[in-house]
Amino acid sequence: MKFELMLSEVKELINMLSESPVKIFDYLRGNIQEESGKYLTKLMEIELTDYLGRGKYCRGEGSEMNYRNGSYCRHFCLRGIGEVSLKVPRDRSGKFHSQVIPRSKQYEAKIAEDLSLMYLTGISTRTLSLLSKRLIGRKISHNEISKANKELGEAVESWRNRDLSVESIKYLFIDGVVFKMRCNGEIVNVPVLVVIGVREDGSKLVIGLQSGDKESASSWREFFKDLKNRGLDSSKVTLGIMDGLRGLESVFKEEFPNARVQRCQFHVARNILAKVPCKLKKTVADDLRSIFYASSRQKAKQFYEEFKNKWQQELPSAVKSLKQSIESCLTFFDYPEEEWISLRTTNIIERLNKEFKRRTKPMEIVAGENACYRLLAFISLKMEISWRTTPIGKVLPNLPFYQIYTK
Repeated sequence: MKFELMLSEVKELINMLSESPVKIFDYLRGNIQEESGKYLTKLMEIELTDYLGRGKYCRGEGSEMNYRNGSYCRHFCLRGIGEVSLKVPRDRSGKFHSQVIPRSKQYEAKIAEDLSLMYLTGISTRTLSLLSKRLIGRKISHNEISKANKELGEAVESWRNRDLSVESIKYLFIDGVVFKMRCNGEIVNVPVLVVIGVREDGSKLVIGLQSGDKESASSWREFFKDLKNRGLDSSKVTLGIMDGLRGLESVFKEEFPNARVQRCQFHVARNILAKVPCKLKKTVADDLRSIFYASSRQKAKQFYEEFKNKWQQELPSAVKSLKQSIESCLTFFDYPEEEWISLRTTNIIERLNKEFKRRTKPMEIVAGENACYRLLAFISLKMEISWRTTPIGKVLPNLPFYQIYTK
């Protein structure tokens, strides 16, 4: 691509620059777009020459010989350049189709990738449509952006159903999150079941995302079976951290017979405090904290007995609620001490769910199950990157900067 300027044009550019320096960039962009259009047009002419097997004005032989048949104008959007004008050559038989600029495409694939990435990071399709003219030089409808996002579907499904036999998973964090989705023209609440796995080295990864009723034992059973069908070794799973969802614990023990259950202490405390008068909540919460954050199981049991003796008469419902969950709340004591801080609660998966909600909040309604999976897959992968520096266990000694300053 070659630019040539005459002396008069140079003077005009200098005057323009002195009056309004920013106009020089508009001028430059205009020239780049014009020359890019000419360049692509030339490529398509060469492509037609190769297709016909002869150059312009060269006669062919035979009654079925194909010929050039002029051209038609169209526009195509290029990443970093904007919309360019082209002249697409035609043949008389109408069989020639350029591979340089596909007939069905209005912009190059890189632009579709950029739009999808911006959508996944939190910009709605309608906002992207409003910004598209300034961002890429062409107005793109929100429907086009949604269509571009659908092309991610195959990659997302591949990731969601990936082989788990290569992963050695020891712990599972389990929970469900509810989204408003559009299904068959109606807005409904659809729960999505989520499982985070912890490898032997303490690193975390999302191993399962699947729609299903989080209050249904059969939904959890099918979800766990699906994980095992994908290669998850159930014999290596030794612990499941979860809240008190109905039927979940019993199904988990059946599907993972070598694993034990750690009930989320935060959820248990919340259920207990719901049965406590406002004026006593702080005192009861402090007593619960003494149990859950005791230095050993023996100390925790001691504090539990003190809690019963103290509140049995005044708060029998709260004491009963704690009694039903106390053994499941203290399971973490049987695992390495450096992991206790991470195993007490489902905070890890709650943080992921919070990120899910934060991303989908601007949308209000998710456009179907597949759209939901695309968003959740992107957020999950982004979270896995941040988890690389925070494995289960003692966090600080694993951080590179901590190692540097403690040598």
